[in-house]
Amino acid sequence: MVISTKYTHADLLVMPDDGKRREILDGELIVSPSHKVPHQRTIGHIAAVFVRYLDRHAIGQILLSPLDVIFSEFDVLQPDVIFVRNNNRGILQDWIRGAPDIVIEVLSPSSISIDRGPKLKAYARFSVPEYWIVDPDVRAIEVYRQAEGGYELVSIYGEHDSVTSSLLPEFTLPVAQVFER
Repeated sequence: MVISTKYTHADLLVMPDDGKRREILDGELIVSPSHKVPHQRTIGHIAAVFVRYLDRHAIGQILLSPLDVIFSEFDVLQPDVIFVRNNNRGILQDWIRGAPDIVIEVLSPSSISIDRGPKLKAYARFSVPEYWIVDPDVRAIEVYRQAEGGYELVSIYGEHDSVTSSLLPEFTLPVAQVFER
């Protein structure tokens, strides 16, 4: 007889605080090392643009990992950057409980297959309206939007482009700024 253990958010709460990132996808525990400096710098550049935008357009909040986004008892993720519009702020509780409006993942060597595979499917399954994948290797940002049956790739923004979003009126994120050193 095979006994299968499905991890829950309650299980995460009793695990050691050893600096590793722990997430759960369909009850399966995913453990990753902490991020390196270039990864965190990229997140900081993205957050800075959002903060300046939100100072002028108070339409929501930007939050950064590590922060649990609890989609279900068996699905708890920590996107690198999280945007929640004001009309969705009820999900902002002790952690985020429900689907944010935009989640952003910055790829790292240890996360590429998860961010492009199971996380993309999970964010679509839990109806996150937009999912952005930031790829430092090619210095580009992919924007996916909720569509019938999952996500559709809206655009790949290169280093000379600016990301826009229908969820963020008058918002522009110059891709080159994201990858500044």
